[in-house]
Parts: sequence; C-alpha cells; structure tokens
Amino acid sequence: MTIEAARETARGLDNDDQWGRARRAGGAARRVGLLGGLAIALLVAMVIAAGRGQLDVPPSEVLGSVLHRIGLDLGPLPHHPQGENTLWQVRFPRVVTAALAGAALATAGALMQGVFGNPLAEPGVVGVSSGAAVGAASVIVFGWTFAGTWSAAVAAFVAGLVTTLLVYVLSRDAGRTETVTLVLTGIALTAMTSAGLAFLMFLGDSQAREEIVFWTLGSLNGSRWEQVAVIAPLTAVGIAAALVLSRQLDLLALGDRAARHVGVDVERLRLTTIAVVALLTAAAVAFCGIIAFVGLVVPHLVRLVSGPGHRVLVPASALGGALLLVLADLWARTAIEYADLPIGMLTSLVGAPVFFWLLRRARRTSGGWA
Repeated sequence: MTIEAARETARGLDNDDQWGRARRAGGAARRVGLLGGLAIALLVAMVIAAGRGQLDVPPSEVLGSVLHRIGLDLGPLPHHPQGENTLWQVRFPRVVTAALAGAALATAGALMQGVFGNPLAEPGVVGVSSGAAVGAASVIVFGWTFAGTWSAAVAAFVAGLVTTLLVYVLSRDAGRTETVTLVLTGIALTAMTSAGLAFLMFLGDSQAREEIVFWTLGSLNGSRWEQVAVIAPLTAVGIAAALVLSRQLDLLALGDRAARHVGVDVERLRLTTIAVVALLTAAAVAFCGIIAFVGLVVPHLVRLVSGPGHRVLVPASALGGALLLVLADLWARTAIEYADLPIGMLTSLVGAPVFFWLLRRARRTSGGWA
C-alpha cells in the first residue's frame, strides 16, 4: 500500500468513527429528550388534574400549595376555604395513585413483551388480573373482613400473585418453561378464573354484583394516602428490578439459544421477569381494579420513538403509562358532571383503536410482527 493510499484509508476510518460518534450522540440526545419530555408532560398533567373537579383550583394555586407544604413561601395558596383540604385529602392521593398504577402497568407490559418476544403480550396473559378479580370478588360476596377496609385489596393482591405462580408451575416441563406453553396455560387458567368470577356474581346479591362489576371496570375513586404508601414502594421495587433486567432482556431478543451462548440463564430470567410483572400488576389492580390496555399499548407507542432497547423502553414506558392514566382519570372525573366513570372503560375505549392502528401499521411496514 502506498503512503497516499494509507492516508486515504486512515481518513476514511476517521470519518466512520466520527459518524459513529455523532450517531451515538444523536441517539443519546433523543433518549434524554424522550424521557425529559415525558417527565415534564407528566408533571404538568398531574398539576392540571389535581386542580380540576367540582371545586376548580387554578394550576398556580396547586403549585403554590405544594411549594408551601415543602417549606417554600412561593406562589398563591388556594383562595377557596376548602381548597387545601380538597387538594391534599382527595385530589393529590388520587392523582398520585393514578400515576403509580399507570407506571406499574406499563412497565409490566414492557417486560411481558420483552420476555415473550411478542407485542401481543400483556400482564393479563399470566392470569394476575383475573386472579385478583376472583380474590376481590370473594371478599365482596362472602363479606370477609380479615384486613378491615383493606380486605378486598389484600385478597386481590394475594390472589393475583398465587394465580401467576400457579400458571408458571403448571407450564413447567422437564425443568423448563416454553413461552407458548406459558401463554396457553395462562389463557386456560384465565378462563377458569373468569368462570369462578361469574359463579361468585351468581352467588352474590344485587349490591355485591354491582360492586364486583364496578371493581372489574377499574376506578380510582376513594384513593387515600394510605394506599399510596403501599403502592409506591411496590412500584418502585418493580421498576428498579425491571431496569436491572433490561440488559438481559435485550440479549433475550436474539433468541433463547443465542442468549444462552452469551451467558444468560434464560429460565431464571423468565421466572424473575414474570415475578416482577406479577408484583407490579397486583400492586396496581389491588387498589384500582382491572385497567385494560395500558400495559399493551403504551410500550408499543414508546418503542416507536425509543427503539427496542429496554434500558430506555422501561423508564419511558413507566412515564408514559403514568401520563396516560393521570389523563384518563381526569377524563373519568370530568367527562360527566357529578359522575365518576370507570377508568378501565375509558382506557379500553382509547386503547383498542390505538392498538388496531399499531397492528395495521406493523403489517404494512414489515408484513407482520417482527
């Protein structure tokens, strides 16, 4: 090779290296912009949602109330005599619960789609939602009060976890769990729990049936700080565990065999991920009822912007899910005056068309799900 040719080759390699660095920098900026934009949108939505209702509180007064509570003498306080009590006893607990539940469900959906390698996967596949419904319905019908006013929530949480564990145990064969077997087992057990739920509704009186139907449709009505104190640590632990699992889920996207070759314990990863999904979903549905489509649609929409990498997909899905549920709850409280619509009905109303659009888009661009 001549000296001039060597120089040309060096310049070419240097240009490639510069282009690679620029591309990585652009990708990092896009990811930071996505997470920052979602975080800002979530904060704005929470401030607006906290102020809207039968007693309207302007956003400036909502911010002023929060700042005064943390010791900063900035901004105006609510001018209405009941403004402070309304914000701190009714609105803020409900808005924070919505954000936590949305983050939990969306993160669980991102994990499910990653571990199954299927965009149709969502937390309900492993039976946690249907199992939780049976637990709550049992308390409503039989009048159990082992945990006081929290009996239904505790029963729903425990029943959701037990159902998920049962699905996993039944789907194991020769020490391994195949994805298709796990999904089919989840579908079968969900059918059984649905039958059990129908039987409980048959046994209950008219009031019990109304309570069960309302619970299965999802609602954040009556949220309290005591509930936030339970949901918040469970959601934080679940999201932190999801971030830890992100790198292995990226490797699992290469296929089970390829993931094993690079040192991933696929069976252990699958079990751990399902346990985290069960924890996140049970924490959400125990207090909020069944809320559909959040864990299915939000990761899809985020993936269109962030790409498939779970280290960005997981936190972005958590923020996106929180934003979606805060806005859905605001809609549920304000769409009809003096009425509180079931939030699960609204998420389904929005989520189903969005998912249909995503399905059509994927079929047009790639001829199917990749």
